[in-house]
Amino acid sequence: MVRRARRGDEESILACIQALADYEREPDAVENTADMIAETLFGADPRAFAFVVEREGGIRGIAVWFLTYSTWTGRHGIWLEDLFVSAEDRSRGYGVALLSALAGECVAQGYPRLEWTVLDWNEPAIGFYRALGAEAMDDWTTRRVTGDRLRELAARM
Repeated sequence: MVRRARRGDEESILACIQALADYEREPDAVENTADMIAETLFGADPRAFAFVVEREGGIRGIAVWFLTYSTWTGRHGIWLEDLFVSAEDRSRGYGVALLSALAGECVAQGYPRLEWTVLDWNEPAIGFYRALGAEAMDDWTTRRVTGDRLRELAARM
């Protein structure tokens, strides 16, 4: 069953985030906590959202997302931050179900875009996304500023 995340899901969502970080070869990168997830997803002013796949009382997969905005279309879209299905539950259609829920959210809200990134070495995910009709945006590259560089850039004001 795919459903919106709700209070009480925080520990399971965090476990999925950690499992994804492990898979992506960044096991020590997760700084998030269950309390932070609770505030982000269920606080007074949520800025991120999640769908979960629940089976037999446990969360087997997550899609964590937030809104974007396109100046070209003049409308919001969805940015999929994390898509994860537990290894033992892959090939059950849960990834498709999560992406279908996101696509349904886009259609219902009039959002023309659902976007995400994938690591270039993650061939199983790339093949999965390609089979669903997702197009690679090969002309675009992601840029990120963090840590000291972020603070240095902020100090230029």
